[in-house]
Amino acid sequence: MVAKLALLAITISLVISSCGLDQDMIEEGQVPFDVQVYTDSRSEKDAYFAGEESPLPDNEREHFKGLRYFKPVEEFVVNAQFSASTDTDTMTIQTTKNDLRKAMIYGTLTFTIGGKECQLTAFRFVGSTHAAMFVPFKDATTGSQTYQTGRYLDIELVDGAGAYVIDFNEAYNPFCAYNDRYSCPLVPDENTLDVKITAGERTWNH
Repeated sequence: MVAKLALLAITISLVISSCGLDQDMIEEGQVPFDVQVYTDSRSEKDAYFAGEESPLPDNEREHFKGLRYFKPVEEFVVNAQFSASTDTDTMTIQTTKNDLRKAMIYGTLTFTIGGKECQLTAFRFVGSTHAAMFVPFKDATTGSQTYQTGRYLDIELVDGAGAYVIDFNEAYNPFCAYNDRYSCPLVPDENTLDVKITAGERTWNH
């Protein structure tokens, strides 16, 4: 189920660290900001949620009118320095249903947002075939404006990259935010940010 979730996110998210952008543009902080791109992507995701493969329960799908988001803002598109992990050991990440998922720490992303230096650990699940880092996080909006167990980012990998763009406008809820039959990875303690990330997907109103 995690693999399906990650595939969906990679397919319909904006992953600005790839999408044909030159890596030099990323490292020099020259990534363009286009609100229409977010509008189009969110419309595609709404169409998916209204369709037959939707994670929503059947009784909620027929009344679905779209997911809730913060307005896209450039402030939450940040340049991050990336430090690859040299540790090849695996760890376990617990899920909402107390399952254990094996993962490797892929590296750390260091950036400044709201005047504060922040850091997030990036993971890759053992056996995953998706060329993306999994970056779960909590922030000062978690449990109030955003989903109570945190949100996710998928950042497409670039070989040898020392910098990435983190676009929090792309932050999305796990499927368990919509339907408790899913088992979703919990956010490790080290990925709790002491800032408000008022960007990306908001809580789902049933």
